[in-house]
Amino acid sequence: MNTSSNYRESPLVEEKSAKKLLTFPDHHSLVLSIRAKALVFNDPQSEALLERVERIAPSEATVLIIGETGTGKELLARHIHDQSGRRGPFVAVNCGAFSESLVEAEFFGHESGAFTGASQARAGWFETANGGTLFLDEIGDLPLAMQVKLLRVLQERQVVRIGSRRAIPIDVRLVAATNVDLVKAVAAGHFRMDLYYRLNVATVDLPPLRERPGDVMPLARHFVDIYRAKLQLPPIAISVRAERALLDYAWPGNIRELENVIHYALIVCSNNIIDSVDLKLSTLISNPASQRHTVTPAPAAIDEDGAIAALSRQFVDLFERDAPDLYRQVEEALVRSAFEFSEENQVRSARLLGISRNVLRAQLKRFGLLKDRSEVDEGETVS
Repeated sequence: MNTSSNYRESPLVEEKSAKKLLTFPDHHSLVLSIRAKALVFNDPQSEALLERVERIAPSEATVLIIGETGTGKELLARHIHDQSGRRGPFVAVNCGAFSESLVEAEFFGHESGAFTGASQARAGWFETANGGTLFLDEIGDLPLAMQVKLLRVLQERQVVRIGSRRAIPIDVRLVAATNVDLVKAVAAGHFRMDLYYRLNVATVDLPPLRERPGDVMPLARHFVDIYRAKLQLPPIAISVRAERALLDYAWPGNIRELENVIHYALIVCSNNIIDSVDLKLSTLISNPASQRHTVTPAPAAIDEDGAIAALSRQFVDLFERDAPDLYRQVEEALVRSAFEFSEENQVRSARLLGISRNVLRAQLKRFGLLKDRSEVDEGETVS
């Protein structure tokens, strides 16, 4: 098929640039990850979000960003820092990336000889971010013992390195983010209520990509430009059919997934045009425009009260049978069911249960459900 016939069968979308685009300073050299590497504010909901964020930014208020994985929480945190007027650095830390034995040293630093392997003194993340902003991503993954110490630092505005008795004053603006429902985590005893209220001063809800359709095409064009340059391709157009497919899709992986889809489409497309057949989208998930503004409860949601009542009756039956070790068996069955339902994806399992990945990992180990390959879940995708 030549270029002219392709134009007739698949009209092209008029190019429009993003009104506001946020990217990482070194976004051209970033490796693949589950985080979003670009954020735009074209959709009316996104424009309102940006206005709110830029009102919050100049204050000293602690900010809690709530949003799904891949929605751009770190980019939003960086923008808050850039608009805050603070002259110190922006330091981003993933709370789920450290073991419980190392997290305190990473946060607060240590003196030489404080523990085995501490051959020299080292400043922690709070000291490193002094005068600037500390971004704590996935704050819901922080172990309970560490939550107590973090709360103390936020209240006293000083840190004490491991192996030292000297308090070091700090001037740090804290921005935290989570994809876990912290209210449910508090109710389940996995997150401290006092820390939640300390963090929940200025809350920013970052909607998933499926709820801001006006951002989809500007993001798609941004990623076309990025990967076209990397692949040394000529200008690439997007057909009307491809645009409709992109807008109708629900984007369970959010901006990260959109980037992957565009990258693949550029590799396989013909005649310098991305058409709908070039888009590697799940056929099981769609987001028709006709359904975008109507919310129809799922059958499971409609009968949720009945399901809980039935479960309660099962518990009564087990009580009457005097079932041994009931609590552990029920807990194991719940964790096992969530893990199997999520196809052994730790991120999705934790979200289903309303707990952090650290808590989930501990339960999986306790019940013998954690395989060797599951110890590292950085490559897991989120839906």
